[in-house]
Amino acid sequence: MELKDKILEHFEGKVVRKDLTKLVKGNAVVPTYVLEYLLGQHCATFDTEIIDQGVEKVKDIIKKHFVHRDEAEIIKSQIKENGQHRIIDKVAVRLNDRKGVYEAEFSNLGLKNVLISSDVVTSYQKLLTSGVWCIATMAYQGGDDLKGSPWVIETLKPIQISNVDLDEYKSLRANFSKDEWIDLLIQSTGLNPDELNFRSKLIQLARMIPFCENNYNIIELGPKGTGKSHIYSELSPHGMLISGGEVTQAKLFVNNSNGQIGLVGYWDNVAFDEFAGATKRVDKNLVDTMKNYMANKSFSRGSTPYGATASMTFVGNTMHSVSYMMKHSDLFEALPKSYHDSAFLDRIHCYLPGWEVQKLRNELFTDNYGFIVDYIAEIFKELRKDDYAQYYTKYFKLSEGITTRDRTGVLKTFSGLFKIIYPHGECTKEEMKELLDFSLEGRCRVKNQLVIIDETFNAVDFSYTDIETTTESKIITLEEKQYPALVKGNADSSEDNHSENELSTAQLNNVETVKEELLSGKHRVVEENEKDISYEKLFSPYIKGAASITIADPYIRHFYQVKNVMEFLQMVLKFRPVGEDIEVKLITKYDADKQCESEERLEQLKDSFEGSGIDFSYAFDQSVSFHARSIETNTGWKISLDRGLDIFQAYDFRNPFNLANSIQEERLCKGFEVTYLKDVEN
Repeated sequence: MELKDKILEHFEGKVVRKDLTKLVKGNAVVPTYVLEYLLGQHCATFDTEIIDQGVEKVKDIIKKHFVHRDEAEIIKSQIKENGQHRIIDKVAVRLNDRKGVYEAEFSNLGLKNVLISSDVVTSYQKLLTSGVWCIATMAYQGGDDLKGSPWVIETLKPIQISNVDLDEYKSLRANFSKDEWIDLLIQSTGLNPDELNFRSKLIQLARMIPFCENNYNIIELGPKGTGKSHIYSELSPHGMLISGGEVTQAKLFVNNSNGQIGLVGYWDNVAFDEFAGATKRVDKNLVDTMKNYMANKSFSRGSTPYGATASMTFVGNTMHSVSYMMKHSDLFEALPKSYHDSAFLDRIHCYLPGWEVQKLRNELFTDNYGFIVDYIAEIFKELRKDDYAQYYTKYFKLSEGITTRDRTGVLKTFSGLFKIIYPHGECTKEEMKELLDFSLEGRCRVKNQLVIIDETFNAVDFSYTDIETTTESKIITLEEKQYPALVKGNADSSEDNHSENELSTAQLNNVETVKEELLSGKHRVVEENEKDISYEKLFSPYIKGAASITIADPYIRHFYQVKNVMEFLQMVLKFRPVGEDIEVKLITKYDADKQCESEERLEQLKDSFEGSGIDFSYAFDQSVSFHARSIETNTGWKISLDRGLDIFQAYDFRNPFNLANSIQEERLCKGFEVTYLKDVEN
């Protein structure tokens, strides 16, 4: 039986085809879980005719009832003229302590101070925070003697499934293999599992742990465009995403002026978006309170302590490649100074390697079935009550050298992943080992950086023993395996010992063969139809050691010209010393006719190289006199090219089996000249 058939057989009414949200969303700025709540009521079937009818029904609901800010006055008019109207809007409630009543504020409709029943607020206390998406029936009662708001809330219900059967969910899990279940969960996030390997899937699933594990602290830093924050705004109505990563102590914990509990008292997960940024100003008192909360699950207002179960998630963009951070600083270097603090970082249970996550592209999105977001969100909320932390002890024993705080981080990650993948409690020894390895690595990444940041921290042996075979397994993070010479404290990490790792033997030999030419410079003429020419042979000896490179080429407009730039960047990346980042800037001519097209391609190119160690940027020069083409390095070399990078004749670059497509030396060249000049001051 195919997975999609099995999904619908066991979870009919609880799943939806994930591509349908795009069909119904339109211009509505509304979370995925709101749309899937509606789709789940009308489209949870394989019957294409019913799906089509359901999509049209949901579109009609969104069109008639979702409030767009620019149409707020129209909706108000409809309420007044028709007596009542059903709306979908984000509603926040506050207590007016002077009047002793609760007042609602509608985000898109723009209404404030609308009276709301105490019974409704008591039933849905999250209304008292930053707001909850609701379906509400509004009425208008005008009058000359009216002292309060003329708007009346007749009915109001947050958009969420009211209850779920966790026991049923666990029993149905047994009908799926491990891989089938993981794929179902990945599809539930909107991603295509066929495009991800097992480790990549684990990283995606680890992003869900804060929703099913109490007081779990996780950080993910990496290049932009990998969907780090998406899951925290779209997966669950029980999570709050704070844009910009900045929040006040009163908003997060407790407002001293009125005693109102902050976000951690209402939400299962508080996620800080754009958390990185070395120049951000942060309130030290906030950081101190966060330290206490992350360690002790409590915070204080004066002498009164409060407890909460909210997890904390921190996501942000890195500034450099992994190898650069390992060589020159640490993997937390992008954080604001106040958070780049060993005591704060030690509270983090897991560091997800965001640089391993693929950038989002069309192929990564699924059109298959996954859980309705609100359903899986309620399941995860129920799973917060369970604890699977000790399941591994049936087969394995952790090293005694792992400290209490490290052990807590490992076990909370393990428990969270176990809840997500094996909620029914059935797991083989090998499957258990997969989760334990990943959990140890996530905390190991944190601890290794703490040892670098603060000399008072000692290295920890993140290993465990197989109880049956007594075999010991030691955990090393993937980046440490990839760049062993850059691991702080390794005997071979000195400049003398790792210099040969910076270039391959072939590359070093190539550099040596042109050493004399590099010293004197030269002029070269390439004939029409000449072959065996490549960017590597032309440029690699002259860019060695460069930290910045500027390409001046007025004619980067068409697809193949941007592809030339990409191949040049690939060549630079190939010769980039391990642990170093290289800035490459393209200056090209402004062309009004091709501007949008060129910029779109260059942006794609920029995104492609982000996190690779090549910091690519571009700028448009509008001067009429800009014609010369050259490549300049900060080491003093200037390479003048009469054709720029456009040295190859046309070839079939769309044919993946064409040899010339992948090997530049197999292409026929145009006739061109190149001159290598050295700045004597360098």
